[in-house]
Amino acid sequence: MDKRREALTDWLESVIDQKGIVVEPASEDASFRRYFRVNAAECTYIAMDAPPAKENCRSFVAIARAFAARGLNVPRVLGENLDQGFLLLTDFGSIHYLDCLAASNVNRLYDDAVRAILRLQTNFGKGELDLPGYSRDLLVREMELFNDWYLARHLRYQISAVEQRILMRTFFVLAESALAQPQVWVHRDYHSRNLMIVAENNPGIIDFQDAVVGPITYDLVSLLRDCYISWPSERVEAWLESYRARALDRHILTSTSLDQFMRWFDLMGLQRHLKAIGIFARLNHRDGKPGFLKDIPRTMSYLLSVSSRHEDLNNIHEIFKRISDVQSIQVDGLR
Repeated sequence: MDKRREALTDWLESVIDQKGIVVEPASEDASFRRYFRVNAAECTYIAMDAPPAKENCRSFVAIARAFAARGLNVPRVLGENLDQGFLLLTDFGSIHYLDCLAASNVNRLYDDAVRAILRLQTNFGKGELDLPGYSRDLLVREMELFNDWYLARHLRYQISAVEQRILMRTFFVLAESALAQPQVWVHRDYHSRNLMIVAENNPGIIDFQDAVVGPITYDLVSLLRDCYISWPSERVEAWLESYRARALDRHILTSTSLDQFMRWFDLMGLQRHLKAIGIFARLNHRDGKPGFLKDIPRTMSYLLSVSSRHEDLNNIHEIFKRISDVQSIQVDGLR
């Protein structure tokens, strides 16, 4: 018996004041949270089940209100039981960006998404929300997931002492680059599975409860070098230049050159993609969620292409090539 789901249903019936509501799974999440679609008499809602020992509903509520005050379209909290870890939210429907992104609509949809990023970043520091900062230690710990879960656990790759030194040196370079950037509010998981297509004030934005103060390029690289869908580099660079021009107009950026900004973007992507690959492997081995493994080759391709463009990353590029070869052998062996 799913006792938490039973307790959630009982609580929902009391909040909505209706018996016999239908509560169905709404989405798979890469955490301990669960989301359910609640079918009531006149409309649908989303219910969140976030076990208090594992997740922080209070953070979700506070960030939802702060983001909404910035003009972002996030779910409204209609009911809350913070002691049990239950929330009742408005429903954005079931159409994610990933479901319908195509060459014909991506400019329009990404323009909506970038406008939302700019709203989030504008007038940073003048809000009432005190978000934690993205520290050097946290940035490095995230990248170490790549070593621990992908290399050691998933690939069983025996990394040499020399390779380990190069990896750690690269981790520190990437962390320092991130901290050298202007620091703003960061959603932290701003990609096509967390952006919903809605009729008004598109996109609907979900899964923001881990927001931090962090590098200006973080959400941008999450969107434009998405682990779940990729675009030609020429398009990505055009979107990046467009964002930079608008950020300069809003004084989010000051005199940062295009070359410097693109290097920040590239190195931020390396940090995020190392973290993502480690998380995908952990989801498989620790949490029994193998579905994310199929996204590792795409994410690995970003590491290869970006590291090949920067001369000071030649050593780590060679390591990424060797790891990619091992990855390819294992994938071919499973076919």
